[in-house]
Amino acid sequence: MKIAITSNIALPVEKYGGAERVIWDLCHMLSILGHEVFILAPKGSICSFANVIESDLKNIKGEKILLDVDIVHFFSKVPDNYDKPFIYTAEGNAQFGNVLPQQTVFVSRNQAMRHGGDCFVHNSLTPREGDLSLNRDSFHFLGKAAWRRKNVKGAILCAKKANRVQIDILGGTRLNFNMGFRFTPDLHANFHGMVDDDFKKLKITKSRGLVFPVLWNDPCPLSIIESLYWGAPVFGTPYGSLPELVPDEVGFLSADSDELAEAMKNSDQWKPKVCRDYAVENFNSKKMALKYLEIYERVIDGEVLNKSIPTLQEPEPKLLPFE
Repeated sequence: MKIAITSNIALPVEKYGGAERVIWDLCHMLSILGHEVFILAPKGSICSFANVIESDLKNIKGEKILLDVDIVHFFSKVPDNYDKPFIYTAEGNAQFGNVLPQQTVFVSRNQAMRHGGDCFVHNSLTPREGDLSLNRDSFHFLGKAAWRRKNVKGAILCAKKANRVQIDILGGTRLNFNMGFRFTPDLHANFHGMVDDDFKKLKITKSRGLVFPVLWNDPCPLSIIESLYWGAPVFGTPYGSLPELVPDEVGFLSADSDELAEAMKNSDQWKPKVCRDYAVENFNSKKMALKYLEIYERVIDGEVLNKSIPTLQEPEPKLLPFE
């Protein structure tokens, strides 16, 4: 099969990357499975296992390669009145009142349900290797700490309540001006800024768990998948996709900081190998690619993925409760 996949950001990404890292691992696995993959992405993209077409995606309907592929997989905005086989993966939540293409694939069951959709494929990654036998003596937060909905302050609060343990903040700085003046003075938090895979591996393989008390309906965060790959259980809020990603054997969910802190005090009950095995079985790039291939075939055969046009069913609160 000839498959074109779009990316808004040049590939590969070295540090932060959500959808872009999913795109990369999906393209890699599709090529391993014998398919011809074309990546349409901004200038500067390079790839050894797929054909790169430099594109700003603004005039994508004019790209000649799209006339020669079986299907286009958009991780970017779908052009109006696009009439060839395509799917669109919705990595984020739609604004209330906006509609999504009927050929939308959501990244979790919860996200699909909240948008009145039927079709979803969990975000997944190529399993990361790491030593699961290292001594684990701190916790970590992984995400864009500048976003209030990621709730880095809540993560630090939980670490303080859990016997004032250290927490590594991967993805943020103590002083931040990007979204207004924000200063986090707590000395139990070690801020490391934007980090690459090697540094994440270094910290997470020594972490007692991911502290992830998000304040929004997170569609399918890679932070959870990466942390589980490296043997770290998850302590988070029961919002969005988290209940379907984090069963009892790999973590604990609550919107109460005291309950999360109590679970963190007993983090040894969650075993690194169980966490890793669960993630490898459920969120590996091969499983994701095979699900997408099945969807590609359905769309090429003329099937409509969602019974109705997807749209957010209820307005999303700005921030969900946490105490």
